[in-house]
Amino acid sequence: MITQPTSIELIESVIRFIEERAAPQLKDRDAFHARVAVNALAAIKREIAGGAAAEDAQTARMAELLGHDGDWAALNTELCGKIRDGEISPTDPALLAHLKASIIDQVRIDQPQYAGLKTLAG
Repeated sequence: MITQPTSIELIESVIRFIEERAAPQLKDRDAFHARVAVNALAAIKREIAGGAAAEDAQTARMAELLGHDGDWAALNTELCGKIRDGEISPTDPALLAHLKASIIDQVRIDQPQYAGLKTLAG
């Protein structure tokens, strides 16, 4: 296993290379694609840094809602089924709190500069 540089450090290096060396040489559509690549790499970096913690938090909340432990996929499938079947109301305050927290975690990874994130998380 590679310990140095870390995955995040490697991604940061590629981002810097694109932004500082490659992108200034590009025009039009290629420059746009370079910005898209940088944004994709930044999202991957945030997923590596915070994705596991977000998934763990979601798993804990779903376990609390359902009253038993399990892995994320099994709990999510069960929770969706219970909502679909009317066993958990879509207006249940605990469910809504879980969904809001899950959305906030995902937006922090996908679009941390989203204007409404501070309001949503507030």
